[in-house]
Amino acid sequence: MDKPRKFRGRLSSFQIIILGFVAVTLLGALILMLPISAKSRTVTPFHEALFTSTSAVCVTGLVVRDTATHWSAFGQAVILVLIQIGGLGVVTVAASLALLSKRKFTLMQRSTMQEAIAAPKMGGIVRLTKFILITTALIEFVGALAMMPVFCRDFGAKGVWMAVFHSVSAFCNAGFDILGTPDAPYASLTSYAGSPTVNITVMLLLIVGGLGFLTWEDIRVNRHHFKKYRVQSKIILVTTAVLIVFPALLFFFSDFSELSGKERVLSSVFQAVTPRTAGFNTADLSAMTEIGRAVMIVLMLIGGSPGSTAGGMKTTTFSVLMLNALATFRRKKDAEVFGRTVDVGTVKNAATVLVMYVALFLGGAIVLSAGEGLPLGTCLFEAASAAGTVGLTLGVTPGLGVLSQAVLIVLMFVGRVGGLTLMFAALSGTGRNSSKLPLEKITVG
Repeated sequence: MDKPRKFRGRLSSFQIIILGFVAVTLLGALILMLPISAKSRTVTPFHEALFTSTSAVCVTGLVVRDTATHWSAFGQAVILVLIQIGGLGVVTVAASLALLSKRKFTLMQRSTMQEAIAAPKMGGIVRLTKFILITTALIEFVGALAMMPVFCRDFGAKGVWMAVFHSVSAFCNAGFDILGTPDAPYASLTSYAGSPTVNITVMLLLIVGGLGFLTWEDIRVNRHHFKKYRVQSKIILVTTAVLIVFPALLFFFSDFSELSGKERVLSSVFQAVTPRTAGFNTADLSAMTEIGRAVMIVLMLIGGSPGSTAGGMKTTTFSVLMLNALATFRRKKDAEVFGRTVDVGTVKNAATVLVMYVALFLGGAIVLSAGEGLPLGTCLFEAASAAGTVGLTLGVTPGLGVLSQAVLIVLMFVGRVGGLTLMFAALSGTGRNSSKLPLEKITVG
């Protein structure tokens, strides 16, 4: 990642991104506290409103109140707006408002936009932002149209709102749903486990949203000429395919044996797609095997791709670490992929991100287990879900205390904005020391 840019007398681009997320999250929490946001027309406690707002802005999907039964239509609309802002990124949304007002962008604004969408260069950043906004609107519109017949059949005119809400939530990899009832809250998409239309549409939205904006542009420009794609796009597409196919096969043979053939295939593929920061589920996760849940934890930590609506460590981080391990096994100095050498700095960043996520994941799980008296395995699942901004749960999140909710809020926030972004924001302005200490070899492994 490039060195954070800082201009005299101004915040760095990384600090602007962090503060933007914080500001939107707090504003969302204050609005959700209002009586008009709840169906009961009562004030929602601040910690619950903050948890919900953080989960929406960080496109996670973990909730302490069922979205369908607790929040009013106004409250649900606020949550949807927060999801859209969080999915596209606060900076990208702000840039869209500037584009509508036909304002010119300063160098600092262009720099911040570049960091926000993980673009490799500043040139063409405004054009790329326009492409992102138009493509997002088109994909979400098509997704809503595809699901509308099913939801209108089941909910009448309200099905239009249901289709729009779930299309935006799916594309932004948020995992929020409004399908719960007073008798069956936190239902997610379990009632549509056998619906090919809903399953396939949601999965496609999740995958497309998690590929990353630069990968979209590569596909648009080069279409089926895979060799012309950026190396990063190639890595993302191949890794995404591998992380869907192999887990789906594992889930098919280890879980869902009680389902019919069609439902078993749909459930297996859906559960392979959704852990990488999506948050929807069509199966009872608590009934899955230990092997299945362990695989889901790994997928949740990996997450989506850089510059996408998804969170987590990112597919490129996982791929770079695997490529580096392969190079080490083959006694090669550098990691290689698609005829290119992977930069050493990239490998260092990937290793740093892995350490940070593992520390957050394990530390969060231990605090949850100690504070709530829950089994560590269950807490590992919840912590991975929060750190990876996934939103899947084994059913314990709604019953957590204030301290445990605060832990998950921190995990969700760091998982969305990225550990390196936080680190660079904190260290902006510190000088680089070009001197080197004497070299010492240390045996590892």
